[in-house]
Amino acid sequence: MAKGKVQRRARKILGEEPVALVWCEIHKPIPVPPKDVHRAAGKGRLKSRHHWLWYAGAVVFFFVVVPMILLGHLGRRLDQLLSGRNRRGQSGQPRTPPDTQRSGRGRSRERDRGQDPTNGVFDGDWNLTAGQLLLRWYGYSPSPKRLVMLTRDRICVAASPRRRLSPTKADDFRTVTEFPLGQARIESEAGQPRGYATFRLAFADGSWLEMGRLGEPEDADHFLRTVSG
Repeated sequence: MAKGKVQRRARKILGEEPVALVWCEIHKPIPVPPKDVHRAAGKGRLKSRHHWLWYAGAVVFFFVVVPMILLGHLGRRLDQLLSGRNRRGQSGQPRTPPDTQRSGRGRSRERDRGQDPTNGVFDGDWNLTAGQLLLRWYGYSPSPKRLVMLTRDRICVAASPRRRLSPTKADDFRTVTEFPLGQARIESEAGQPRGYATFRLAFADGSWLEMGRLGEPEDADHFLRTVSG
């Protein structure tokens, strides 16, 4: 279960013992909103801020690893071309054309994946509660992690101001938004495999937001049992 620091901070924020709590994230990239909607919401960040080591790794990858991969690929390609010419010279037959049917199937799969502009993250209406919450997601905290806490009559969403945090030790999180149970509810399927479980934060206006990457297995199990029961 959540460590003492997290539990004490949760009790202090809520003013009571939480019924259940869990650290979670939006487990897919936030879709790109219409420009006018994004502008009206303050043009906040739609991606988390990476640690400086991530940027250093990216520089090394693009300027060292990528050129090595390209050189290796170019070398293999030249070898294939040379060997192909030798085979054609010996057999006198043209090389077999590429499998256009297979490439067509690949393009079809890409089109299918692109049919859902929301990526399954939310209901798709940026003007409703879930969409407005998404637009301000990283304005509350540069970290993607949020602590969802349930009481007998409300749902609270909290965040830490830090970019990197330990879900077991974080004690500086604060409530960024809360909803009475009449305005929001948690929807979840029972029996989901640990590590892949998700739940939806559904609102009275019909909008919803899907959460995943649930932290701390015991907290996640207790949370899911509570909302699925």
